[in-house]
This record gives sequence, C-alpha cells and structure tokens, in this order.
Amino acid sequence: MTATTKSHPLNMLRQLGKRVLPSDRKAPGPHEYTIDELARLADTTVRNVRAYQDRGLLPPPEKRGRTGIYSDVHMARLRIISKLLERGYTIANIKDLLAAWEQGRDLNDILGLEVAVTSPWAEEAASYVDYEDLLEWFGAQITPDVLQKIIALDYVRPEGDRLRVPSPRILNAGRELTEAGIPLEAMLDEVNSVRGQVDMIADGFVRLVVTHLIDAKYGDKGLPEGEDVANLADFITRVRPIADMVVSGELARILDKAINKVLMDRLANVLEHLETRTPG
Repeated sequence: MTATTKSHPLNMLRQLGKRVLPSDRKAPGPHEYTIDELARLADTTVRNVRAYQDRGLLPPPEKRGRTGIYSDVHMARLRIISKLLERGYTIANIKDLLAAWEQGRDLNDILGLEVAVTSPWAEEAASYVDYEDLLEWFGAQITPDVLQKIIALDYVRPEGDRLRVPSPRILNAGRELTEAGIPLEAMLDEVNSVRGQVDMIADGFVRLVVTHLIDAKYGDKGLPEGEDVANLADFITRVRPIADMVVSGELARILDKAINKVLMDRLANVLEHLETRTPG
C-alpha cells in the first residue's frame, strides 16, 4: 500500500472511527432481544444478565422454544441496576430496594414506570451512513479532528465500516447549515458551548415536575403507590411532547426576537450610512 493510499481522507476517517469506539457495538433493533443482544445494548455481559435473573432482580424472559426473548422491560431494569451499581450500591442493596419498591404494588405498573423513566426521550429512529457520505456532504471540512468532535457530541457512532446516526434530523440540519455557508467546525464548537445551558434548561424542567408532582405527594424519599404508579408512568410518557412544545416554542420566540433585532440593527446602519452621504 502506498503512502498516498494510507493518507487518503476516507481511510483516515475509517481508522479514526475504529479507534474511537468498538466496532462490534450494535444498534438497537426491535423491542425484543436475545440475551446476547440485550447484554450488548445494555453495556453489560450475558453472565451479569443471568446472575441478575438468578437473584430475582430481572423478570424471566419469554420462552420461544429453547430461546429466551427479552423486552424493553428487561432493558429498563438493567439500566436501573447499572446506574445504582455506578453509585456504589451492592447487588444485595439493589435487591432490597426492588423488593421494597414492589411491595404492595402491581408488578406490571412498576415495570411500566421503569420503562417510561429509562426509555430514550426521543423516539426518532436511528439510521446509518458511510464514511463516503460524510466526505460527499462536508468535503474537506470533515477532518479527523472534526470527526472526533462529532463523535464526542454523539451525533455519530462508529460501528465497523459505517456510522450509526442516533438523530438523522440533527445530521440533516447540520448539512443544511453547512450548505448555507456556516463552517462545520464553527457550528460544532457553538453546539458544544451551549450544551451546558441546554442541560440547565432540562434539569429545571425535570425539577419542576419532581417538586410539584412527586415530592409534593410522596415526599423527597417516597414512592408512588397503588394506581399512582401507573398514573405517573402515563404522565412521564405524556410530558415528553409537552416539554418539547414548551422548549421549542420558547426557542422559536427567542430566535425570532434575536433575528429581528439583527435585521433592524443592520437596516439602521444602512440608513445612517445613507444619511451621512446625503447633502444636508
């Protein structure tokens, strides 16, 4: 292989992608999983899944012949277990917590709430693109450094010889903005700088819900009971589009105000320039 071939932009991007994330990472498929798929997507191991199941932390899978089929219920419970383990709790602690959580409550309602809480906020279906696509869309702007920024922002995820796109809408928006003349790297830097502010907005909205709809009723350490479990799961599912409408509406209002101010300022500058050129 010649030096020219090795340094080709496409090969450089592919090699970078393989270094950043494991190539065997798999995209979410349907809402049914084999034990291997469940473990891989939940970032755990088959051994852990079986251990959690043996200890009663996971409900048993549906049997189809000799194959166990797992669902979003298992995925949600695995995510909860993983988050609690990350916080330093032991398996025994988690088992006691789940037992207390399930005591006197309908298991289906509990599992429904867990799915509602741990499911991705956006229901947008992911897609795949090739490295060639990035070069076609962004040309010389898609350097290895820029690709690293895109991956760090989780707009693409390298998987083997292609890239998984969690949100095609965001990718398409980026394409349109760069086609309009906004440099790709400048756009990524701006997105990175405002993420902290967006996080604060999201935290504030969640805090509003928790304070007035959960803490006010159950206290800051309480858990919903009876039909409240199912009602809370239903509300969490419904609040997502409501929050999206609120945030989108406010963003549209602010953008409209900002863009109009820029336009008015520019027109005022033009008028001032004309006045200076017009004889008195």
